[in-house]
Amino acid sequence: MAAHSCRSALSGAGADGRSEMPDVWVRRDYSLVGDQGKLAVEQGLANAKWYASAIPRERLKGLMKRSDGPAIRDTIIWVAAFVVTGGAGYLLWGSWWAVPAFLAYGVLYGSSTDSRWHECGHGTAFKTRWMNEVVYQIACFMVLREPAVWRWSHTRHHTDTIIVGRDPEVVAPRPPILRDIFLMFFGIKQAQSYISKVTLHSIGKLTADEETFIPQSERAKVYWVACVHILIYVAFIGWAISLRSILPLMYVGLPALYGAWHYVVTALMQHLGLAEDVLDHRLNARTVYLNPISRFIYWNMNYHVEHHMFPMVPYHALPALHEELKGDLPKPYNGIIETYREIIPTLLRQLRDPNYFVRRELPPTARPFKPASQASMAAAE
Repeated sequence: MAAHSCRSALSGAGADGRSEMPDVWVRRDYSLVGDQGKLAVEQGLANAKWYASAIPRERLKGLMKRSDGPAIRDTIIWVAAFVVTGGAGYLLWGSWWAVPAFLAYGVLYGSSTDSRWHECGHGTAFKTRWMNEVVYQIACFMVLREPAVWRWSHTRHHTDTIIVGRDPEVVAPRPPILRDIFLMFFGIKQAQSYISKVTLHSIGKLTADEETFIPQSERAKVYWVACVHILIYVAFIGWAISLRSILPLMYVGLPALYGAWHYVVTALMQHLGLAEDVLDHRLNARTVYLNPISRFIYWNMNYHVEHHMFPMVPYHALPALHEELKGDLPKPYNGIIETYREIIPTLLRQLRDPNYFVRRELPPTARPFKPASQASMAAAE
């Protein structure tokens, strides 16, 4: 897992799938309405064909098979955990014993919901469509996401993963703003973004970036749901005021702040510090081995290279997919600590040298990425 000094943007691609860039860093526009997005389209990086590891068709079809069983089982456990931790917090309210109860409740509310909206948004968690939709809508609200907005935002993320000027879900631009990353662990940046956008949507407007990926037919839904979200929060705030207690907000609202840390820890591992503007998920995403508790909270999204290659494979089949593909993928990271031993120094280095990124090493058994399959890249060479 060697680090490499990347050179800049969108002027062609090398044999390893990276863009060949000038030595001098030019600050890049990560918005979706700037010149960088236009350049991505011109260079063939937008809506492009991505590398996919070879896997027998019948085996892939078997792994993609959807089932209600695993998600129903996990959702029953999930809801039961809410009842136990939330009930304990209520019974112990007023004593210090309530703190660990609400800390556990907060992680369920503010972190495990992130993976639930994600998988149900893909429509793969359950076989039954309405089950996916119910969990998706509830989980989006809990983790401060607007369902219609994030459905289309995440579609674009998968289409143009970490393509600058195209991907609306780039966590940290280069050079990184460490203050913003730090505030994410407490849900503050997410809450600031959510409040500003839900307020804007409630009066029938979108941001300039959202205009680029939310279809006209979906916009009325965005505006209506924003109003519903605001009404729910107003109701809980009013309830707390009437009781002269923050207890109602310890169940709805505040857990998205004090319980966000686990989902931020895992989400930052997905792409942070890796290559931009490549068409190979082996080079811009990480697979990390996690403990069983974190995997339950994260719903196996630690197999992130595999998920991006084959996003229609349900979360419960990702470990099996990993076994099928691992000979063609970079070595997985062995846990959170090992991953952050790479991420933290990379971010610090990028403060001084934004060209710097971690270049994933492919094993000898892996097929090399061949950008010549992209006409525009072949021309650039």
